[in-house]
Amino acid sequence: MVKLDAVVTWVDARSALPPSGTPVAAAITGRYPVDSDAGSDTALGEEFWLVRPMYFTTLHFGEDGTEHRDCFVDSDGVVRLPYGLDSAETVTHWAELPTLPGGLTTRRVLGEGVPAALHNAWSARPGT
Repeated sequence: MVKLDAVVTWVDARSALPPSGTPVAAAITGRYPVDSDAGSDTALGEEFWLVRPMYFTTLHFGEDGTEHRDCFVDSDGVVRLPYGLDSAETVTHWAELPTLPGGLTTRRVLGEGVPAALHNAWSARPGT
């Protein structure tokens, strides 16, 4: 098995924001809704702090047409603002996503380069 470690450097969202369009790991804080009927095992009404993949953008239009500036958006289109701004759930910290495994220095491979990149990652030797 190849040891694939990544170093994460967290940035306080109150002091700095990533460039627009950057995919990030976002530490989000908020409170679970009390009237949730999702049936999950989370304690309803409890505070949470968790990490989600998101991207940061300087301008985003929600499905309802609402304009959001300097915000983090998840894959479901949920918008979260940096900590301290008026939002039910806010981003306290963010970190760049790690690079892809296999010695790559990139976070994204598209098209014809994918099979070769996957092969290199799966056949990498420890220490490479």
